[in-house]
Amino acid sequence: MISTQLVVVGGGPGGYAAAFLAADLGLPVALVDPEVNPGGVCVYRGCIPSKALLHVAKLVDESRHAKAWGVEFGEPKIDLAKLREFKNAVVGRLTSGTGQLVRHRKVQYLQGYAEIVDAHSLKVSLTSGAVESVQFEHAILATGSVPAMPPMLKVDDPRVMDSTGALELPDIPKSLLVVGGGYIGLELGSVYAALGSAVTVVEMTPGLLPGADRDLVDVLARRITQTMKSVLLETSVVKMKAEAKGIRVAFESMRGAAQGDAGNVPKEQLFDRVLVSVGRRPNSKIPGLERTQVQIDQRGFIMVDEQRRTHEPSIFAIGDVVGEPMLAHKASHEGRVAVEVIAGENVAFAPRAIPAVVFTDPELAWCGLTEAQAAKENRAVTIAKFPWAASGRAITLDRTDGLTKLVIDPESERLLGVGLVGPGAGELIAEGVLAIEMGANATDLKLSIHPHPTLTETMMESAEVFFGQATHVYRPKRK
Repeated sequence: MISTQLVVVGGGPGGYAAAFLAADLGLPVALVDPEVNPGGVCVYRGCIPSKALLHVAKLVDESRHAKAWGVEFGEPKIDLAKLREFKNAVVGRLTSGTGQLVRHRKVQYLQGYAEIVDAHSLKVSLTSGAVESVQFEHAILATGSVPAMPPMLKVDDPRVMDSTGALELPDIPKSLLVVGGGYIGLELGSVYAALGSAVTVVEMTPGLLPGADRDLVDVLARRITQTMKSVLLETSVVKMKAEAKGIRVAFESMRGAAQGDAGNVPKEQLFDRVLVSVGRRPNSKIPGLERTQVQIDQRGFIMVDEQRRTHEPSIFAIGDVVGEPMLAHKASHEGRVAVEVIAGENVAFAPRAIPAVVFTDPELAWCGLTEAQAAKENRAVTIAKFPWAASGRAITLDRTDGLTKLVIDPESERLLGVGLVGPGAGELIAEGVLAIEMGANATDLKLSIHPHPTLTETMMESAEVFFGQATHVYRPKRK
């Protein structure tokens, strides 16, 4: 029998961040997860391995593009075994680090699977075969999410992959179908395209990355159509069948069904592999959860308040399992809030800006209020944009297709949202997050001296555009 003040179920970025903060605050804490070390989906099967592969994909792409600069390389030779070793080494290094932090902080780590017995106890089936009982004052559920696989797309064949399978790099297929034009599908599709696969992307909606502002997506979409073999929008997969030579996929044009025009959508096509990437679903079916007062909504998310407390006072929940956006950094901050509440602090999770990043090439990032959200809410905003074609740094990189965009309240001139598309957008967006959280206005951005020549200047010059005073573009201030 283990007795502890806090037990955290799930060792991902939300779970281990919560456990580590609790230990730093002097709370006795236990952490339950089936892996040898904390890390969760993000580190083992998500953000980290995919970014390692995207780094390699970008290098391959730049080596080909360098010919335009007068530097010509031979066609890259891909050693798939070494590439897997690199990716696995990245994961191993990070997870061994979290394992060391568990020991340094004296967190009681239980490698196994948890079952809730009641509101103050759970049972852990350890991977060693033993069973451990845990009594707790508070628990934090951080069980994350798994790739969604609609029944109609389930095919009992290893050539039909989810994101986890695709990250294993079983081979470089000659042809790959990516079902879903969201960020996971585009990121992994970009990796396989750079490695040599002919990639087709199919998306049911009229555009890639549904939910993101179209002017930003359009920049990415133009490049995606150059690197991918085909992008089929407003198209659904109606059937998949495994054959000896591949996976036969039948398509239906949603535009054709409505307008009598199927465009360039093929009726069916044979692919060597298929990646199904149509979203993720929460891991809320926790054994024994029904023995508590914890409630789950219609979409399968655990219901929580601003302090991340469930309907069961002793149990909190954080991360993917409580709702969108399903992002590791959101989970980490939620975990810290939950621990501070347990420690007696009067805090709540109420961010003004949660950054989202798509690590394609170019990268796309945004935070705060989007233009699309403002239009949906019928909210008056002023949009200020700075094209990277006018950025000295972007020109030196030969990447002038980017765009920086500010969403500004026209009355207070307060910054409400930021959008970026271009190389390094994921790094640049942090300035936007800080500006929104600190309540900065357009003048604050305009007067903050940015180093030259850098891409960060595009934030400053976007603010100058708002006032009609941009040095490198002519945009009269809107009246």
